Amino acid sequence: MTGRPSTDQSIDKEFMSTFARGLELIRSFDTETPAMTLSAVAEKNGLSRAAARRYLLTLLKLGYVSQDDKTFRLTAKVLELGYSYLASLDFTETITPIMEKVSYRLGESCSALVLDGTDIVYVVRIPRRGLIPINLQIGARLPAYATSGGRVLMSALPDTELDDLLDRTSFDRLTAYTKDRQGLVTEFEQIRSNGYAIVDQELELGMRALAVPVFDRRGQTRFALNTSSHVSTVSVQRIIDEYVPILQEASRRITDVLP
Repeated sequence: MTGRPSTDQSIDKEFMSTFARGLELIRSFDTETPAMTLSAVAEKNGLSRAAARRYLLTLLKLGYVSQDDKTFRLTAKVLELGYSYLASLDFTETITPIMEKVSYRLGESCSALVLDGTDIVYVVRIPRRGLIPINLQIGARLPAYATSGGRVLMSALPDTELDDLLDRTSFDRLTAYTKDRQGLVTEFEQIRSNGYAIVDQELELGMRALAVPVFDRRGQTRFALNTSSHVSTVSVQRIIDEYVPILQEASRRITDVLP
């Protein structure tokens, strides 16, 4: 049976699979495999050795990977890909000083997070030495469903996008307090009403986290501001009474300087 191509098929004609494969290959270098041989790259990415070799040699020529004997690894040049995004938000000149003030006032870390698939990604972090054992650097990823920033960003999605994201989420029980899908759906309404999310020991025992949305001037959620504390230093009620107003004030100030 013949007919007009579907919308999905039309979109696929614009999809550059070679380019997409190259990006996936870059992402395959991670903390578990920071350096790989040609064979390892081919196996991890489901490529033939010949195809993997072409990708790697192209990235080598462009300066995104280096080669030491038979081993390949990413170079610092890949950071330029993410820096363009950070520069578009002007974190260095305008947003980071606001976040530094939040960190100083709370005596806690302050981070900026974006949603990427089923994860949140840290794009800026003002750290604080403390008791939280999780090592979070720029580029670090955590499951969105179990984080305060992730829940704030998920709650801002249209219903169809949110349902799709929930369908793709693996709801692992990370602690005895971690909510399941139904618990999250109920919480999203509260997050939208309150304008913040608190996660109490659902990602890591001993950790309480707060996040608020940051809007652009059109009222669209751009990213989330987050801070984390140890349960021994701050109660949930204190977070609501003291921390929420400080983060929401910072959010409003950032909105004023966003393009």
